[in-house]
Amino acid sequence: MQYKQRNPVPLPASGPLGTVRTTMDTAFDWEYALKNQKLLTLYEKGKASTWNATDLDWDTEVDIEKLMARRREAAGGVSLFNQLLNPPHPLDEKRNLEFNMNMNAWMLSQFLHGEQGALLATAKIVQSVPTEEAKFYAANQVADEARHVEVYHRYLTEKLGISFEVNTNLQELLDTTCSDPRWDITYLGMQIMVEGLALAAFGLMKLTMPDEPLIQEITTRIMGDEARHVAFGVLSLGELYKSGELTPQELREREDFVIEATQLMRDRLLMQQVFERMDLDVKIWLKWVKSTPFMVAFRQMLFSKIVPNLKRIGLLTPRVRDAYDKLGILRFENEKDSTEEIEAKPPAEFLELLQSLLGQPPAQL
Repeated sequence: MQYKQRNPVPLPASGPLGTVRTTMDTAFDWEYALKNQKLLTLYEKGKASTWNATDLDWDTEVDIEKLMARRREAAGGVSLFNQLLNPPHPLDEKRNLEFNMNMNAWMLSQFLHGEQGALLATAKIVQSVPTEEAKFYAANQVADEARHVEVYHRYLTEKLGISFEVNTNLQELLDTTCSDPRWDITYLGMQIMVEGLALAAFGLMKLTMPDEPLIQEITTRIMGDEARHVAFGVLSLGELYKSGELTPQELREREDFVIEATQLMRDRLLMQQVFERMDLDVKIWLKWVKSTPFMVAFRQMLFSKIVPNLKRIGLLTPRVRDAYDKLGILRFENEKDSTEEIEAKPPAEFLELLQSLLGQPPAQL
């Protein structure tokens, strides 16, 4: 696949190559029992749903500046960003455009880096998971993740021309997930936590970019893959965590991992890199991100799939519930998990804020 990188992805401070030391058991399944029919069905769905990056229309124009200008014109020339989000300092038209372009590029860049993490973690799952049907599906997912990395990289470097290095909190979570020797922790970190949050973020991308057809098609295709990936984690871990095989100490270690991963992912969403690139006062703008209603609702809704999925696999324990209640995300516990519903369901109040921000009626969102 050939494409022109208008702007290569920036490198993190650690340089072009990051390595983590891993120690794990490689599991051979000599029985080939194939007892888990639900996983085998998911495997068949994955094979049947495979698509190619070249299926996308890469000739589609991607001009975010023109898109934002049309939105401003539709709003009567009024800056909805300044009116509805009440930023620390009002941004003029040029700076408002710059902010929106960088925020969009930052989110897509973290998608790219997360997909590379998923590629490596799933390859590890193939090697370490003890059952053959799980190896089958994980191998299929490895190909999915490679395609996702390819697509996001091309979109960022050829079409968008703006990108960001990996966020340090995301990098820490990916390093921990890939280096832990326990196969179920790799599942938990990637299939439940990272992929679960990504699934909700993809839904947000579809809502906030309804007038950009190429990212709409990319997001729709990747969401279909990711929904199966999260379901893979739910089906696999539910059996283990509900079986009673874990000791109290082992259960506590998994609770600690979930709580710490949630904190890392929540802190990852503060967009500090955007503020730094735009020479905005990071301390002031971080305070805005943490307090403005839209950004608070945005950060909470990204856990709308993680919470019910943890409940389904038996890890929404009293300790995790208490931590999630303090973060304001326990509200999602009765939503449908990823085996029941693919897309994350945004809270009604978040949709109302988004409709106001985009200046569009509900039917268009």
